[in-house]
Amino acid sequence: MSEAPQGDQDPRPEGGPESVTSPEDLVKLLAEQFARADVSLRELQTRADRAGGTRLPRSTCADMLAGRRFPKKAVMVAFLRGCRVPDHQLPAWERAWERVRVNQLPPGSPEIAAQVMTAPGTTGTTRATGRRRRRAALLTAVTVLAAAVVLSVVIAQRATPQRAASKEVPDHIVNPAHIVSDDGRAFPRGGWSRFTVTVDPANTGVRLIRRLDAGVGLQHATITVNGTPAAEWRPLLEDGIYKWRNQIVTLPPDLTTGRRSLTIVNTCVSTSGFNEFLYTVQHQVNGVWSTADTVDIGRRHTASEAAHDYRVVGEDWAETQTFTYPPRKEAWSVQ
Repeated sequence: MSEAPQGDQDPRPEGGPESVTSPEDLVKLLAEQFARADVSLRELQTRADRAGGTRLPRSTCADMLAGRRFPKKAVMVAFLRGCRVPDHQLPAWERAWERVRVNQLPPGSPEIAAQVMTAPGTTGTTRATGRRRRRAALLTAVTVLAAAVVLSVVIAQRATPQRAASKEVPDHIVNPAHIVSDDGRAFPRGGWSRFTVTVDPANTGVRLIRRLDAGVGLQHATITVNGTPAAEWRPLLEDGIYKWRNQIVTLPPDLTTGRRSLTIVNTCVSTSGFNEFLYTVQHQVNGVWSTADTVDIGRRHTASEAAHDYRVVGEDWAETQTFTYPPRKEAWSVQ
């Protein structure tokens, strides 16, 4: 998507908040505002604390940007203010939130009545007119809610055996098998790391897989192979809960085919810095992918670093972290 123009003009007149019809649409636009702001979740939390009012815990923002939790309207507004979205644009975002929220609610929900009470663009301000209509709507909603509660109790009693037999693990439960302790290194913008790995010269493709701490968001680095620009580690959104990720980058075949060794250089270009804990190198030979080499980074793995001629310039962190991967394994790896 294109960059936002300067000034007070709405940067997305056709694809902005007014076009939002689903939670996915809203999450996408919020993520774009976060990327444009070029700020960490820690800084957003600090800005909200300074402003007073609604707080912005990093975990809450991470859940919102990952689509794991639909935000409260006040949280969304505080997030947008932290991203320096102008106040005159906020009513459009609030209307978008209300549309999505109403679409998520079941028919007859009292929250729908609450949405009806607030006219579009009033940003939650109570108006003196229409009080009788609001009281009637609220009374209707309460009646419907009471009937729904009775019905839900009956349904729940009948469905208890089926639910008890379910073995699905909720997303918020941490599997001990997904907890990993590993040491690594990090460096700021302008810093870089280098290492050399071996692959089969008959390869028709090579992939780099980096274990990273995703608790530091928007890490961005360029990659060269034997001195030639090859790819980049694209920025990922911060996850303050499940911090381990395996990021995958595919290298151009013309830079890897026929070569037995590859010298990889990662140069950080993001203000958030760049961290690395473990590199797994996969190559494709005769149409089959397999592991060609691994480079374990950190002070406890200096033997692996030495074997791969590892070097880091500008290092500003080298410690051990104990984090967990997401509950579902399909979320462990990202492109």
